[in-house]
Amino acid sequence: MTIKKYYNLKTLVLLFLCSSMFFIGCKEKTTSEKSNPWDKMDSILASVVPPAFPDKTYNILDFGAIADSTTLNTEAFAKAIKKCNEDGGGKVIVPAGKFLTGPIHLEDNVNLHLQANSEILFSTNLDDFPIVHTSYEGTELMNFSPLVYAYKKKNVAITGDGILNGQGSNENWWPWCGKDSYGWKEGDPKQHTSLEKLKAGMSEKGVPVEERIFGKGEFLRPTFIQPFECENVLIKGVKIINAPFWVIHPLKSTNVTVDGVTVESHGPNNDGCDPEYSKNVVIKNCTFNTGDDCIAIKSGRNEDGRRVGIVSENIVVQNCKMIDGHGGVVMGSEISAGVRNVFVENCVMDSPNLDRAIRIKTNTKRGGFVKDVYVRNIKVGQVKEAVLRINLFYGIYGTQEGSFMPEVDNINLENIQVENGGQYGILAKGYAEKPIQNITFKDVTIKKVDSTYALENVKNLNFINTTINGVVMKSKID
Repeated sequence: MTIKKYYNLKTLVLLFLCSSMFFIGCKEKTTSEKSNPWDKMDSILASVVPPAFPDKTYNILDFGAIADSTTLNTEAFAKAIKKCNEDGGGKVIVPAGKFLTGPIHLEDNVNLHLQANSEILFSTNLDDFPIVHTSYEGTELMNFSPLVYAYKKKNVAITGDGILNGQGSNENWWPWCGKDSYGWKEGDPKQHTSLEKLKAGMSEKGVPVEERIFGKGEFLRPTFIQPFECENVLIKGVKIINAPFWVIHPLKSTNVTVDGVTVESHGPNNDGCDPEYSKNVVIKNCTFNTGDDCIAIKSGRNEDGRRVGIVSENIVVQNCKMIDGHGGVVMGSEISAGVRNVFVENCVMDSPNLDRAIRIKTNTKRGGFVKDVYVRNIKVGQVKEAVLRINLFYGIYGTQEGSFMPEVDNINLENIQVENGGQYGILAKGYAEKPIQNITFKDVTIKKVDSTYALENVKNLNFINTTINGVVMKSKID
């Protein structure tokens, strides 16, 4: 009996030691994973596989399209896309020439392919635009169709070497923003009354989206390209110019690839790419030369963002060039549902008209959070204001104060080389009730800034091998 008890005790001890070693190993693995966040980026990249299409082609000329810049080809595009979809998918070919059309609506398994020397000119006649379920500045509504629109589709693409021309100008679309620099004149209509109606009159009051009907007479501009609740999206190679409003806007979509796209559009609110409520998005090898943020990650505005409640996450930006813009890679300002897991690497940002390299913007009316942002291997030639700008008091239209305290935590910049940093290396303003937390600069060199940093309510600013204006920076750990 004594021997049996002894071996039972010995067995228990061995089991305890083995289990302890197992849990220690698990703990070490977890710690290792946390210390190598870029492994997360690799897993995102592995999961985002661009859609493939059957080897079948449908030339819009065979469906009645005429390349004379004046004939409206909306029906020809629609017929070609419908036939392609009904046959199981393939490429809808846009050959060389200039084709005028109204909005193009994509279907499952359709690749809209623009051949070399092709250009799609989008109509500016409001009668050519159907009213669809869409979004404006982070608020859902029924409004003018985006110029290229896919609603609840799978496996869609826009590819090729051609040009998509939204024909935005100081004569078309842009004056609606209400600024004389974009062609607006005193007495002309503008968007601000419609925005107030949408946001304060409808979104704040919980009016159902299907009853938020806008369109003609309301002056809210359409997005250029909008995959809405789509899965497996590819936008590759094309050049996009003269957008009415936001340029590429993946909304509530998953597995999105934007590859080798050039955006040249300097109109109002001409953000280059705005993933919103979207997951697993890869933006790579692109050039952005814009009238607003180059890339802006969003997740809804105010009540609408909290109603939808979809976090934008797993966003990867690689090998891109940012020229003009309000920010290179930005999170906000429509960010009420939150953003996390953003990875930016191997980019070049350089222009006297680029305001910031990395930017986070929100306020207590929008709330939301930004967590786990990792930026590395960035070359900044010149920015106007700051290398890193975090503003939790951001506001445009009237008061933006509310009861939704924003949260910013774990922002990391590594191996960043800046020749001319503008006014500040870091400009960060948070709240005493919930300070901005855990900013790390590692192997960062910033030259030619007026001030190293300006901080309000920032907790744990960590400098590792970092110099600003030739001065080795010391951490501020609170």
